[in-house]
Amino acid sequence: MSTATVEDLAEVTAPEPFWTRYRRLGLALILLGGLAAVVFGALATSEDARFTLTENAEGAALAIDGRFGAVLFGVLTVAAGGALFAGVLKRHANVWLSLGILTFVLSFLCWQVAGEFMPLVDTTDGTLQLALPLILGALAGVLGERSGVVNVAIEGQFLMGAFAGALVGTMAGSVWAGLISAAVGGVIIAAILAVLSIRYLVDQTVVGMVLNLFALGITGFLYERLMQPNAQTYNQPPQMPEWRVPGLADIPVVGPVLFEANLLVWLALGLVIVIHFGLSRTRWGLRTRAVGEHPTAADTVGIRVRGLRYLNVLLGGVVAGIGGAYFTLVATGSFTKNMTAGAGFIALAALIFGRFTPIGAFGAALFFGFAQKLATYLSAIDSPVPSQFLNMLPYLATLIAVAGLVGRVRGPAASGQPYIKS
Repeated sequence: MSTATVEDLAEVTAPEPFWTRYRRLGLALILLGGLAAVVFGALATSEDARFTLTENAEGAALAIDGRFGAVLFGVLTVAAGGALFAGVLKRHANVWLSLGILTFVLSFLCWQVAGEFMPLVDTTDGTLQLALPLILGALAGVLGERSGVVNVAIEGQFLMGAFAGALVGTMAGSVWAGLISAAVGGVIIAAILAVLSIRYLVDQTVVGMVLNLFALGITGFLYERLMQPNAQTYNQPPQMPEWRVPGLADIPVVGPVLFEANLLVWLALGLVIVIHFGLSRTRWGLRTRAVGEHPTAADTVGIRVRGLRYLNVLLGGVVAGIGGAYFTLVATGSFTKNMTAGAGFIALAALIFGRFTPIGAFGAALFFGFAQKLATYLSAIDSPVPSQFLNMLPYLATLIAVAGLVGRVRGPAASGQPYIKS
């Protein structure tokens, strides 16, 4: 091919659209930063906003004038948005985005915490604890979605895991027996989902919703007939112990949260890393992504499409069942009807908001957990901001993401589509 022809082809190459995802995000940060600097700065008082390492107002890690901090962090949000919009250090666009979100949150906190104090360790620990089942549920969704199966039954897997963990944990007198049983409970729901959607080609979303109702009904029935009348025998499981790692647990803020914790915290964080590495760097991950994107092509090169889908859905059931164990073996110490209260659907939203990736789902789950923890904190200090508004924010963010206002969110191409071998 001649040089002229190559140049001609270069000239007809479609130019990059002006309103890229990062330009839209940059504009959004500029508007949010301006709002924060003007509104939060005007509403904040000049008293100190104290962020402490203790449960009281002493031992402040950071003290800043509330009004000054609200304006300063608002301006920094505008700066991060401007850098994102202008394409400064384009390779690090996600860093600018993260900084913009962080400074906007700090501007809001300076307004709210002015004259008060926020214990950083309690806030961080509460965020992680509230996000813990969401992380595990979202990872279960990632395993299914990446192999082409939509797992709407996360809520049902949570419920069965919580119920089995409480029942067997109480009868065996062992938290570890309860944890294993919770995983089995999640696998039972996952197995039904896999058989109906993969073998019998039933609509995956419909099957998921039916399984959620099935889990709600059977656990509610057994609770009323078995657990409630004999709580001492069937519904008082031991609590999962916390282990302390000497030295590391003394690191400020992060130490008490990560290194003085129960097994589920370490397990959830480890699974995020393992699943991310597995999907991106291993043969299993390559085959999983191939099955989720183009199962016919995967089949032609010898990949057992249905077998891999069965495997991944069942693995997701194990992970979601362990997430259900959190409710009975960590959070409450007993099972009650519908105790998950829609956490499975929140995990599904975290999966979508996190763009169907383990790291993204982890970040989205933390965001959801932080919003819930912040709502509780603001209620305690009698904030004028309604706690219901903060609880609404994660879902609003998910709707914005799904609507494509900040970039298109697309799951695997074959997700939800049954595979029929020709």
